[in-house]
Amino acid sequence: MEVKDKVVIVTGASSGIGKSLCERFANEGASGIVASDIDSKGLTDTVETIASKTEALGVVCNVGVEGEVGALTERALDAFGHVDLFCSNAGVFTPGDETVSTDAWQSIWDVNVMSHVFAARAVLPSMLARGKGYLLNTSSAAGLLSQVGSAPYAVTKHAAVGFAEWLAITYGQRGIKVSVLCPQAVRTAMTAVGAGDGGVAGLDGMLEPEQLADTVITTLSEEKFLVLPHPEVLTYMRRKTEDYDRWLAGMQRLNAKFEDAYRRR
Repeated sequence: MEVKDKVVIVTGASSGIGKSLCERFANEGASGIVASDIDSKGLTDTVETIASKTEALGVVCNVGVEGEVGALTERALDAFGHVDLFCSNAGVFTPGDETVSTDAWQSIWDVNVMSHVFAARAVLPSMLARGKGYLLNTSSAAGLLSQVGSAPYAVTKHAAVGFAEWLAITYGQRGIKVSVLCPQAVRTAMTAVGAGDGGVAGLDGMLEPEQLADTVITTLSEEKFLVLPHPEVLTYMRRKTEDYDRWLAGMQRLNAKFEDAYRRR
């Protein structure tokens, strides 16, 4: 897919990855961008930034609530008639192990997993009716590997990858393209508080959101499933599947380093 002349929805658009995607899509010539976030002030800033380059609409939305995602999609369809690309990007980080409260587990599940389900429910009917459309779901390298220091993040990001795989398998022959974005550390508000994707923050370098947007544009044009701003992740995946026990031993050593660094704080 080329973004030029396309209508795009981006969630989590007030800052970080989402804002950079909106800016890049506008620069690429998108005909319309519907930016969404729970942060109304940041959302306004994003819309103002891109409004001179494309028709931009800001919609406040909590992606963990199905009705709000449905309303977001309806706003886009009412404004532009169709949606070419839905970037289900919003996500949250919850540190901790299995003892994290059930309410906290449910909250991160709703945002990191169910938001993708809600997006698909909302936008797929119109895409399938047209016989074309693209879903770009943001997961993490943690969804392909794991996340030391956070069981909820590791589990929900694995689930996000699994759902994207299922969408690609089920709808790929009906004109629906699917990609899943799986970066390691990107300089965002999430990593600013110590959440590193796929391991320890900055393990293979901290990317700027603008660098990630470059990879997204390239991968969309190639229509590949995995969007890997850190190409090292593919090597780690291969090591994981070639010898799971050896990979787990290496991750245990990484976890020990993480725990030691945390104790030293």
